[in-house]
Amino acid sequence: MHKFQMHRHIMSRGWTLGWNWPKKEVIWSIVGAETTEQGDCSKFKENVPYCCKKDPVLIDLLPGVPYNQQFSNCCKGGVLASWGEDPSESVSSFQISVGLAGTSNKTVKLPKNLTLLGPGPGYTCSPAKIVPSTVFLSPDHRQKS
Repeated sequence: MHKFQMHRHIMSRGWTLGWNWPKKEVIWSIVGAETTEQGDCSKFKENVPYCCKKDPVLIDLLPGVPYNQQFSNCCKGGVLASWGEDPSESVSSFQISVGLAGTSNKTVKLPKNLTLLGPGPGYTCSPAKIVPSTVFLSPDHRQKS
């Protein structure tokens, strides 16, 4: 009789989100997540971007990170509830500042090949699309975007 141990790999940081930039975009700054690698930023001498990879990969932050690294709905250690279970915990958000992307809707190109990996099967990612700015309610119930 053989005994088999089954191991299910669960990433320690939960979800990862990756994509390919269509041009030479860089990430100047990020709040609510972090990239796994900075990439080669050697062509920048003074102001060095946060990430220069053509194919950046972002990971969720752990709960309890300093407030200045957080963004609304961020920092859940990659753990997301299903929409039906708890809509408020089924979202994880981050904000990035992108450079070298252009200055208008005609020159800015959407990232390609979005890849979302979770701690198990069932995660999918649709192509990127331009949407209106997200609006959140601050603790005093005023809108902020």
